[in-house]
Amino acid sequence: MNRPPPPRGSYRREGPGLEFDRVSFFSDAVYAIAMTLLVVELTPPDIVTSDPLILIDAILETWTHIFGFFLGFLLLGRYWLAHHDFFATLRSVDRTLISINLVYLAFVAFMPYAVAMISEHESNPIAFAIFAICMAIISGLEVIMYAIAVRRGHMRRELSPEAVRFGYLAAGVPVLIMLLSVPLAAIGTTLALLSWLVLIPLGALMHRRVPDEFRHPGSDEVN
Repeated sequence: MNRPPPPRGSYRREGPGLEFDRVSFFSDAVYAIAMTLLVVELTPPDIVTSDPLILIDAILETWTHIFGFFLGFLLLGRYWLAHHDFFATLRSVDRTLISINLVYLAFVAFMPYAVAMISEHESNPIAFAIFAICMAIISGLEVIMYAIAVRRGHMRRELSPEAVRFGYLAAGVPVLIMLLSVPLAAIGTTLALLSWLVLIPLGALMHRRVPDEFRHPGSDEVN
């Protein structure tokens, strides 16, 4: 099938210039920096001792920071995979999509602060609400970017109505989960935490159900 040309003012995946790659590489760099900064909150116990029990106790006192690091890394890793899969389906980007992606990356870069909040205030629902709302915004911006890509002809393949709906579902479900976790945090922060962890197996399940239009984007012509 002959696809119409990308919208005027867009930057194509292949062709003269590196504009498409610059957007992709910059996004990867922001994710890499944000995920690396998560470990900044982890500092070895500031004690001088040869007693292993004292050292173990000191380490256990920082368990919320250690747990926060791995939680943040897992969730950001899941979002990076989703972002990677999304860009794999694109044949071009335009200024609007780049601008939305920049706002999206701002909240990704903000995540180390949100993780530090729940590490420092593990029983405070406000800290959990800040984290959840930030993640919900990231997911919501994924929905917006997907809608722009579909409507402006940036996708590498022509999508069936079923595939379009699947894309909206895959991008929209995390928004719902994160927003629902806000009232759950008011009941108990553990409930909010457990609801976030659902995103990891859910993401793996949805990846296995990806329509063919998304699964092998590189097999089609990008022109």
